[in-house]
Amino acid sequence: MPVNLPLPDPSQLLPIAGVHVGSARAGIRKPGRRDLLVIALDPGCSVAGVFTTNRFCAAPVTVCRQHLVSGAEMRYLLVNTGCANAGTGAPGMEDALQSCAALARHAGVDPVQVLPFSTGVIMERLPMDRLTAGMPEALANVGTGTWAEAAEAIMTTDTQPKAVSCTADVGGHAIHVTGIAKGAGMIHPNMATMLGFVATDAVIAPQLLAGVTREVADASFNRVTVDGDTSTNDSFMVIATGRAGHPPITSADTPAYRQLRDALVAVALPLAHAIIRDGEGATKFITVQVEGGRDVAECLRVGKAVAHSPLVKTAFFASDPNLGRILAAIGYAGVDDLDVTRVRLHLGEVLVSEAGGRAASYREEDGQRVMAQPEILVRVELGRGAAETTVWTCDFSYDYVRINADYRS
Repeated sequence: MPVNLPLPDPSQLLPIAGVHVGSARAGIRKPGRRDLLVIALDPGCSVAGVFTTNRFCAAPVTVCRQHLVSGAEMRYLLVNTGCANAGTGAPGMEDALQSCAALARHAGVDPVQVLPFSTGVIMERLPMDRLTAGMPEALANVGTGTWAEAAEAIMTTDTQPKAVSCTADVGGHAIHVTGIAKGAGMIHPNMATMLGFVATDAVIAPQLLAGVTREVADASFNRVTVDGDTSTNDSFMVIATGRAGHPPITSADTPAYRQLRDALVAVALPLAHAIIRDGEGATKFITVQVEGGRDVAECLRVGKAVAHSPLVKTAFFASDPNLGRILAAIGYAGVDDLDVTRVRLHLGEVLVSEAGGRAASYREEDGQRVMAQPEILVRVELGRGAAETTVWTCDFSYDYVRINADYRS
């Protein structure tokens, strides 16, 4: 069961003018489930993305990068689940290109105007016959399909779809933002085994979209981790249709740019949190807040060291206040001149450690009480400066092992 994660309400997912979604049940890996998604874009839309840093990146990631730098106007996004098309060599690259070509033939566009995305099992070829056979159904549903169906169509080990919308003020005009994401395991950005698609009707100069996309990713998906594994297929895309009617955003140094960035984060961050709340086998949602660093980079190193530690995560699953594991993670995080006598560790409202050891006021039953809760705050004070950051993670349970042991079954 996801940790305090309600199902998205389809009636609350806002349509975005200029974006149309359609899905199909193509039987790519499992029969009877939505596993193919087409996102159609009207002329004039801008698209930007950030992708996995894994050197074994999947063929569709390579093709997306090539198409985005081609200068062509993107018109379609094609997403399949069930097969990652990663670790497939030259044949996999040909499959990715052919999937773009097949959709382009149906839609009457150039193949370079199609962006492909895949997620699922690594080192298996795409079942091209099933993929291409499902395209007419997905295209026929474009315009009548819903964001809720789109969120369902990109799931793999997710237990439920993930979708968020918001309305925001940009320069005195209302804009709309809607996003969907998938991910539950193999989560460790930059990026994580996730796909994320966020669309807005805001008007922003195309040359600014890549920058704001990176800022949004850094504030959301690049602050979450389930298991420390960086996937081969991670992609986060932002689409701006320019239909909101406000004056174009042409500079990053403007209130309107910052308002748009905040609106995009307002959708991306809960999507990132949803991935953690739905982490494979997760029973607890853990916020790791690091304060008092010299810069954000060292705060992030400490936060990720705590959030990645299997020993820390299994202790949280057991509600076992074996909190020396957190101190150990702080100590190996790579802050070489860290003065441990200045570090303070809090578990919720409970002070656990200070002056290099156990706090005099700390009682183990207090730590256990906090750890038994489904939502837990770990707060680390480094005592070195004014920088801070936050990382989100989940615990490791028996089910994490079971899910990943049985993944290909």
